[in-house]
Amino acid sequence: MDTGEEATTTESVVYERYAAAAQRCEGALCCAVEYPANLLAVIPDEILDKDYGCGDPTPYVGPGEVVLDLGSGGGKLCYVLSQIVGVRGRVIGIDCNREMLSLARRHQSTVSQRLGFDNIAFRYGLIQDLRLDLDALSQELAVHPVNDTAGWLTLRNIEERLRREQPLIANDSVDCVVSNCVLNLVRTQDRPALFAEMFRVLRQHGRVAISDIVADEDVPESLQREPHLWSGCVSGAFREDRFLTAFENAGFHGIEIVKRQHVPWRTVAGIEFRSITVAACKGKLGPCLERNQAVIYRGPFQRVRDDDGHVYPRGVRVAVCDKTFQILQRPPYRGQFVAIEPRESIDIEDAQPFDCRPFTIRGARESKGAENRQTTEPAGPSCGEGGTCC
Repeated sequence: MDTGEEATTTESVVYERYAAAAQRCEGALCCAVEYPANLLAVIPDEILDKDYGCGDPTPYVGPGEVVLDLGSGGGKLCYVLSQIVGVRGRVIGIDCNREMLSLARRHQSTVSQRLGFDNIAFRYGLIQDLRLDLDALSQELAVHPVNDTAGWLTLRNIEERLRREQPLIANDSVDCVVSNCVLNLVRTQDRPALFAEMFRVLRQHGRVAISDIVADEDVPESLQREPHLWSGCVSGAFREDRFLTAFENAGFHGIEIVKRQHVPWRTVAGIEFRSITVAACKGKLGPCLERNQAVIYRGPFQRVRDDDGHVYPRGVRVAVCDKTFQILQRPPYRGQFVAIEPRESIDIEDAQPFDCRPFTIRGARESKGAENRQTTEPAGPSCGEGGTCC
């Protein structure tokens, strides 16, 4: 991988290129994205002309939600999201490029006047370190400038205090994290922290909707060492399958490619680079409790396996814990499973631990009750005599 010097050079080129792109439009930075015209009408042309995205994560955001946009740039996506979440919702844009932040903030009062409300906050920070508020750090540096190693050590302590006492984004505070062609710009060594931060800030059952550029092959180190290609969303691209694995490793579930560009955006040295949008959920936290619940996978596959290794053969009553039972009734699984509640429910306070590791079939008698001998009598004529049961 890159040496420290090469990585610093890459970061510098990324910053300088996007700082320049905040001043003048650079069409080569990414592929064009179309949004509904009515959502663009309130956004000034200066922002529309300097937008550098590759996809549209907005369909996965709903009214009243708190949404975090990673790498918000000139603010176009935030201003679109602002209208989707509405006056009851809130949008937070994070970027580490001062020039892009300035562009986004400059038009905030204009857009809010046109909409009749202001529900956006643009914040200065690194998307791989969402605890550290760089505006707050700048204020500290004005009081405690770094002139030597002792100052550097003091700065490290200040950073940790700010992360702990004044986090830029708090734990479990966001309904949806979105991003549009930014993750590929982050240094390789910082990417595990980036995905961990997305997971940290999401509420239970929150989700991500991330549009980014991926490659169909490994990008060789010779291309990764090209800062101009890295800053152009090319040589830093994740390999497509590893992009999905990164979400899995961070603890997400329900990971799916919801949109994939068929024709490559660019091809370099035979490697195809294209835009995809990935959605994933947070929700597996908490204990596994036994409440005598079961699910039946409807099909069409003979069997499926979820991100925790649970196997669901088609048509079989599979015993699950309460947490899994609830998850499988939420998107993106909703409608794929029949949910079977026990005839006599178990209060959550009385539920015992459930071992999710083995595959267990839940017998029908477990759901109905071992001593249940209920018999139904026909209410009228049989089916063959004009009845309505069939």
